[in-house]
Amino acid sequence: MTDSPLAELSRCQPGLRLLTEPGELEHYGRDWTRRWTPDPLAIALPASVEELQEVVRWCHRQRISIVPSGGRTGLSGGAVAANRELVVSLERMNRVLHFNAVDRTLTVQPGITLHAVHEAAREHGLIYPVDFAARGSCSIGGNIATNAGGIRVIRYGNTREWIAGLKVVTGQGDLLELNRGLIKNSSGYDFRHLLVGSEGTLGIVAEATLKLAAPPLPSQVMLLALPDMDALMQVFSLFRERLQLQAFEFFTDHALKHVLQHGGQRAIDGDYPYYVVTEFDAVDEAAQDAALAAFEQALEQGWVSDGVIAQSDAQAAALWHLREGITESLASRRPYKNDVSVRISAVPEFLREMQALLTREYPQVEVVWFGHIGDGNLHINVLRPEALGEDAFIAQCEHVTKLLAATLQRHGGSISAEHGIGLVKRAYLESTRSAAEILMMRGVKQVFDPHGILNPGKMFGSN
Repeated sequence: MTDSPLAELSRCQPGLRLLTEPGELEHYGRDWTRRWTPDPLAIALPASVEELQEVVRWCHRQRISIVPSGGRTGLSGGAVAANRELVVSLERMNRVLHFNAVDRTLTVQPGITLHAVHEAAREHGLIYPVDFAARGSCSIGGNIATNAGGIRVIRYGNTREWIAGLKVVTGQGDLLELNRGLIKNSSGYDFRHLLVGSEGTLGIVAEATLKLAAPPLPSQVMLLALPDMDALMQVFSLFRERLQLQAFEFFTDHALKHVLQHGGQRAIDGDYPYYVVTEFDAVDEAAQDAALAAFEQALEQGWVSDGVIAQSDAQAAALWHLREGITESLASRRPYKNDVSVRISAVPEFLREMQALLTREYPQVEVVWFGHIGDGNLHINVLRPEALGEDAFIAQCEHVTKLLAATLQRHGGSISAEHGIGLVKRAYLESTRSAAEILMMRGVKQVFDPHGILNPGKMFGSN
């Protein structure tokens, strides 16, 4: 460790774990985007809130930039360190700290995985209801930084709704204790909600108190095959009216093809352009009869071509895998991703415009899309043809994203539903936020991070 800044950091904090090997720098300096060459200064792995504060204070004094790091499963370049930043990995801060049975809260460190939180809640007969496919590798700190949503937003909402309190280290190394788990607190600004979704640009989550919920009622899972895009909203409206939905996820035939090639099990014979996996309360025979009646009505109306109801937990898991396995099945292709949202009422018209745009602009490119119809969130994955070079492919995708951002702006939508802005989408932030809002956002960052050392260049460019 010959670099003088790192030598000084080691002297200031002799117990701090620092990594500097090339392979370690590459591993911790990138996220799932894989578009930037990692070039961090070093990797710091604090093991306590106090160590985290001291690292940030040292960086504040030295004017050394910080990239906070969790599971690095992000898809917007929010955890990329390509300009000699110090990566502050929170993976050693990964413990459950406290369970409060009366308040139904679980206090955890930021590096704990979402799966570990699920298991900890289950041990107490409760659930933490935010859930998505990357649960085994993503961290709670990262979930909070991007206000992650997932597959059960229709029932439970986004991460924001489940944060009772936060401890956050600011860009000066100060420790803020936000809300303290209170249900009612009208004593001024609630900075807790400001930090949720801030992508590590305002502070680093040091501790989180999560709300827990009672386990859901017994449920059933159904896979539906749909004949066309217009049927999506018809089926959603029908099922939402008749059933207590926990999830309503759709994907295309292109997505299904990749999952089946990656080991998924076909559940419906034949080929159809659209599919839906839905989960709903099925506590008694009446609820199950209602589900069957809704399916039969959709079939009679021509909105559904075929369907299957899971008859066991194993079959339910297999049906869910057809949706949750999409991202993994595409990973080797390193797709260019768009993660967009509109109001649910705007989904039909936006889908029509989006489909026309993608068909026109990507005539020779495979586009795989899927999403959470119940909350207006669509994920678009563009796969690079082998004959097209990486730079030309990115240029084409960015051109299409600019057009997509304009379409979203007309529909009052967002260029980022749940993945954050990061590096990938910062050029399109103005399609979602006004110039006055962006100016205020910059002002807020200046207060929390006066030297601009926290995740610089992310969200709205240079500080």
